[in-house]
Amino acid sequence: MLILLAFIIVFHITSAALLFIATIDSAWWVAGGFYTDVWYRCSNVSNCTALDETFPDFSAFQAIQATMVLSTILCCVAFFVFLFQLFRLKQGERFILTSIIQLLSCLCVMIAASVYTDRQEELHKGPQEFLTVTTGQFGYSYVLAWVAFAFTLLSGIMYLILRKRK
Repeated sequence: MLILLAFIIVFHITSAALLFIATIDSAWWVAGGFYTDVWYRCSNVSNCTALDETFPDFSAFQAIQATMVLSTILCCVAFFVFLFQLFRLKQGERFILTSIIQLLSCLCVMIAASVYTDRQEELHKGPQEFLTVTTGQFGYSYVLAWVAFAFTLLSGIMYLILRKRK
């Protein structure tokens, strides 16, 4: 049982780390020296522009930012709730609250990545017109967001069916 518990803790921490990297790092869309994320658009390392109201479809960026930050926060909260429930629940009870919070985190990251996928053509046009959308590709942070979606979904399901045993 200790090995299973250690696996679940490592899996959850990995999910949170993936969410942090996907939220913070600047690699959602990459094309040569141009890259963008949900916070900045950069044409090279020293020329970064913060996303603001001047960018078309800025409300989509705000939705992506909000849901990615919320998913990261919910994943961290779920971990602390899990630790609290680990010592407070009676044996044989399920980690329902932890599962619900983790599945909400999963839903938030899915919404963010889906909105980014759907709106990516409009999101990469801007006042400076760095590059067209056809010359770039999705970056590793975007891929990590989808991997984090799968990890949070799996951990949410694990918590749902996990029972405290001796």
